[in-house]
Amino acid sequence: MEVEVQQEPPPANPNANIITERNANIISGGNVFYNPVQEFNRDLSIAVLNVYFQRLVKERAEKAKKQQLRKQKQQVDDNGQQETTVTPSYTAGTKYEDGMRILEALAATGLRSIRYAQEIAGVRQIVANDLSKQAVESIKTNVQHNGVEHLIETSHADAMTLMYLSTAPQQRFDAVDLDPYGCPNRFLDGALQCIVDGGLLLVTATDMAVLAGNAPESCYVKYGSVPLRMKCCHEMALRILLHCIETHANRHGKYIEPLLSISADFYVRIFVRVYSSQALCKYSMSKQSWLFQCTGCEAFTLQPLGTVRSKSAEQPQVVKFGIPTGPAVNSQCEHCSHRHHLGGPIWSAPIHNMEFVEDLLQSVQTAPLSELGTQRRIVGVLSMVREELPDVPLYYTPDKLCCVLKLEIVPMLKMRSALLHAGYRVSYSHANKNSLKTDAPASVLWDVLRCWSKRHPVREDRLIPGTALQAILSQPCQRDYEFDELHPLANPSSRKQALSRFQENPAPHWGPGTRATIMIGDNKLPKSYRNQNKKQRHKAAQQTTKKEDKDEEEDEALARGEQEQEEQKQCQEDEEQQPAKQLKLSPTT
Repeated sequence: MEVEVQQEPPPANPNANIITERNANIISGGNVFYNPVQEFNRDLSIAVLNVYFQRLVKERAEKAKKQQLRKQKQQVDDNGQQETTVTPSYTAGTKYEDGMRILEALAATGLRSIRYAQEIAGVRQIVANDLSKQAVESIKTNVQHNGVEHLIETSHADAMTLMYLSTAPQQRFDAVDLDPYGCPNRFLDGALQCIVDGGLLLVTATDMAVLAGNAPESCYVKYGSVPLRMKCCHEMALRILLHCIETHANRHGKYIEPLLSISADFYVRIFVRVYSSQALCKYSMSKQSWLFQCTGCEAFTLQPLGTVRSKSAEQPQVVKFGIPTGPAVNSQCEHCSHRHHLGGPIWSAPIHNMEFVEDLLQSVQTAPLSELGTQRRIVGVLSMVREELPDVPLYYTPDKLCCVLKLEIVPMLKMRSALLHAGYRVSYSHANKNSLKTDAPASVLWDVLRCWSKRHPVREDRLIPGTALQAILSQPCQRDYEFDELHPLANPSSRKQALSRFQENPAPHWGPGTRATIMIGDNKLPKSYRNQNKKQRHKAAQQTTKKEDKDEEEDEALARGEQEQEEQKQCQEDEEQQPAKQLKLSPTT
């Protein structure tokens, strides 16, 4: 007789949390990293990968067509017309043998990989890797829960080891996503070696304090560049990271083409294509620049590391590489006679591909990408990126320029109108809502403010000799600038349409979060919040402890004093009672 023994199901994880983002449901138990603030990061990555694969399919079709034309000089059908190649269509959630192979090197809960599998059309395989065994078990559970086992393969390995073991041509990836905690520099070398020619590299850096110039010595160690404390520090962070990626790529005969570079919230996000070409790597030197910043007026000047010029007008395709002469500035600033800081090198070439941005903006406004959770913000940011001047690195801010001269701040539209009427180009930067990106030299900007100072003069007691204020305002105006008449291009279309250009803080105590922490609920606070005013709180605690110790000593001294007084009083009473007792007990009495 057979007896069936019913096995009890394993007990449910009491710490499990169900996280829902779009169609993905994540069962997170224990201590695995998740930050809901980066939903914009994930939505933007999904949009970029979809548009990138569409371009990749077209490039493959054109390449196949060229190969056929090489074999047969002209292929003509029976009707005498040239055969046209049909672009295949792809659907999200389906496996294709000619699709993309994507690596998420630091997967954590696997949410990003699951969303890639559900929302990217044309996927062959997604490898979700993590070093933590607990995280890998969580990824397996989440993959099965969402039913995407046919697309996602889990991997428990060190990210660098996995990428170095995938350098063989048949094992390389079409896209590599690096979203580490902090600095991504140690993963770049392996990622650039395991990616195919023309592949897409997605990199996130959250150590903005280092990239923005708070610790230049640390930034040089991590990224090989020296940042400067400037108002345009967020765009400088993008250019420092691009410089770091380019230098890693050049070591292996590769170079990068930035498609989109975004500074958002507490991080920067880079999307670049990686190509292999020893000849085109020679142009990399001319894409990097040193940066000179005046210590007085904070005007900056860029000097490229190399030059490229055509050898002759008859053969413009033949170029000659050279080394520039310098420095590009004098020992003292031409505007205020102060010294200069030297920073860099940074990436000084364009940080966006405007054709790609245009295609991306059209894609996120049509289904299915128009259903993304942060679609409104993506449209606003991409609209600003499309309006940026691509050939003008870095930017100024009118409030900082007026602060140097102690002037009343010029309204942004008046400042832009004055420069546009003078014949210069201006634009905003997506990295700062008060940014002024222009091809006008610093001398023109100071001349505009000198003209503005006639309307709003500076107090005489502030014109101290030796200051930047006195040196700049003591010079005469070169021309008059039009502030009152609004230029037609002064107010960009993204501002007229009231697009969501700059996001407010999405949640209290938001930030990069802590390692292996689910950043949801009220019981989890970021490390940055816990460390705020840490030294002051520690000092106050020490003072409180000392005060409590002092109060305890005073209480003990007071208690001892009271005890001694009671003992003395008792002794006096005993001495007063002792003669009376002796008289009572004396036999003679």
